[in-house]
Amino acid sequence: MAHESEPQLSEAQIAVHWREEEYYRPPAKFVAQANVGDPAVLERFAEEYFPECFKEYADLLSWDAYWHTTLDTSDPPFWKWFVGGRLNACYNCVDRHLAGSRNQAAFIWVPEPEEADPQAITYQELYRRVNEFAALLRDFAGVKTGDRVTFHLPMVVELPVAMLACARLGAIHSEVFGGFSGAACGDRIADSGSRVLVTMDGYYRGGTLVDHKVKADEAVAAAAKLGQEVDKVLVWRRHAGTYASDSIMAEGRDFFVDELLPHYRGQQVEPVSMPAEAPLFLMYTSGTTGRPKGCQHSTGGYLAYVAGTSKYYQDIHPTDTYWCAADIGWITGHSYIVYGPLALGATSVLFEGVPSHPDAGRCWRIAERLGVNIFHTAPTTIRMLRKLGPDEPAKYDYRFKHMTTVGEPIEPEVWRWYHDEVGKGEAVVVDTWWMTETGGFLGTTLPALQPMKPGSCGPGALGIYPVIYDDEGAPVEAGSGRAGNICIRNPWPGVLQTVWGQPERFVDIYYRRYCHDEHSTDWHDWPFLCGDGAVQAADGYFRILGRIDDVINVSGHRLGTKELESAALTVEEVAEAAAVPVMDELRGRAVEMYVALKPGQTPGPEIERKVAAAIDREIGKIARPAGVWIVPDMPKTRSGKIMRRVIAGISNFTDVGDVTTLANPEIVDDIRHHVQSEKLARGAVPRELSAQEAEEIRAFGGAD
Repeated sequence: MAHESEPQLSEAQIAVHWREEEYYRPPAKFVAQANVGDPAVLERFAEEYFPECFKEYADLLSWDAYWHTTLDTSDPPFWKWFVGGRLNACYNCVDRHLAGSRNQAAFIWVPEPEEADPQAITYQELYRRVNEFAALLRDFAGVKTGDRVTFHLPMVVELPVAMLACARLGAIHSEVFGGFSGAACGDRIADSGSRVLVTMDGYYRGGTLVDHKVKADEAVAAAAKLGQEVDKVLVWRRHAGTYASDSIMAEGRDFFVDELLPHYRGQQVEPVSMPAEAPLFLMYTSGTTGRPKGCQHSTGGYLAYVAGTSKYYQDIHPTDTYWCAADIGWITGHSYIVYGPLALGATSVLFEGVPSHPDAGRCWRIAERLGVNIFHTAPTTIRMLRKLGPDEPAKYDYRFKHMTTVGEPIEPEVWRWYHDEVGKGEAVVVDTWWMTETGGFLGTTLPALQPMKPGSCGPGALGIYPVIYDDEGAPVEAGSGRAGNICIRNPWPGVLQTVWGQPERFVDIYYRRYCHDEHSTDWHDWPFLCGDGAVQAADGYFRILGRIDDVINVSGHRLGTKELESAALTVEEVAEAAAVPVMDELRGRAVEMYVALKPGQTPGPEIERKVAAAIDREIGKIARPAGVWIVPDMPKTRSGKIMRRVIAGISNFTDVGDVTTLANPEIVDDIRHHVQSEKLARGAVPRELSAQEAEEIRAFGGAD
């Protein structure tokens, strides 16, 4: 129960305690070569020129027919971009580069086994592979324009080949992250109505050749239970001619791609000219409950947006060697490994494995060997590499001009290590905020024009007009120190068109809360709810505080997990931190901190005290953790996301949920034994949670 004198904050008003950080200016050498160095670009994308400003992005593409309407708002919020225009995404990413760049590498694929040599795939070779696989899909698997095809593929060249082959045919692809279970894949097959599954027998992960085909059998069975039959399972082999799985190939259903391809050698498939608003792909977001949520992205609007943001914000030139160390199974990989860089005719590195295998120097050896000069990764990876090898970057002779961070807010301490050690003080850091639904960047800095500020993504991207609303729908002023729900006031070309097969859900999730007039066709009346809490500084820069649900309410103070974790990371010995809620009879909720230490550090009460003191100092005594637990590692998904709901379950002596999809499920029992035995020794009395409390813990930290 909050004391009467304590401030009562609304649901949106997360307590904000981070201090404003200093600016970092881009190096003159970077500014001199930047794609966008003229401040006039900010004026060209001002609101008075919306929506026509996005013609600048669309003109980076080759169109079969030009559009007659830049933005059609007649059926809000189902916006249509570049209506009347026609194009093919595969043609824009491959064919049009052949005249001048056929012998340039489109991808340099790096296998995980370090003794295996990287493989360069030129634009000419990519063209051949895409055409042959498109012919196979069309003539053998019966794939037609508008059909959905599901992929469950790891980080191999066959994945972008399959994506581009579908795009060439006008089919809609749906890639399921390779680390997801067969059951999760089956759910997505059923939801999309796919009849064809493209998979692989195995791939390398952490030094092991993993059996992946077994998941295809689970996926087909799961889809059948939901009423969707899969006619054909196309299996690429990691090593041609050698089968890496124990799973039996089902006769008449399962086929090895390398045995089929010889029948399609040299075939060429004419790219299907698609309407700009035709769906290009589905990207399913994870959910804790209910039906999967298939974000549907368009052909023309999406491709224009990722091409434009890749050029303007990633600063990708065709002469650069660019490495986005994400997975194509997520939207980052779709937008900024495949479609954006290929639309610009760039050379991209594609890495099969784990960034820390066989050691924390692997990324920097790859960068040195291949001459990578643009590096793009997530804070989870940055924190991991900082933890495992803080001094490794200095050992290698690579030079980045540009580094991106993507996927979640990055703590200022981690940002500084990324800038100083990984970037060697010479690279710009572009901190980006966006999500699966948005297609591309929403908040970030133009690297040659706007200074960097650790912990803040920056202002709205070009043509993006953000606003922070409180729970009553009133705007929260910049510089007020108050947080709220960040929204985008306007449509943009990269935004999802709908949730596949669930238009009402689309409206409910993203638009209904702050819609000013549901009968209006004026886009001003339809702000897009992003689902993140944020605060805007007086300089216009946004600090993203994490998902609206990722807060802990302590005595009426809503504390963002990210600010708690950032405070813990100011302790020199700490490499990773996670904040979770514990049900507390007196305060409603209390905070417990889990921390993992840098190599060579010895756990002990002194570090626990340092973490508690750092939170006291950075945030205040209201946030002082009820417990600090030093653990050998955090439970993480295959993408590196810390699963806070698992450790929240441990802290609350309740069910931790499914851990089979974790990258390190064995760590859960170690943490449970350590934490719960220590809590019992200190006199804790476990109590049964109410149904509401149990659901809060189960959903804490977002979905898997």
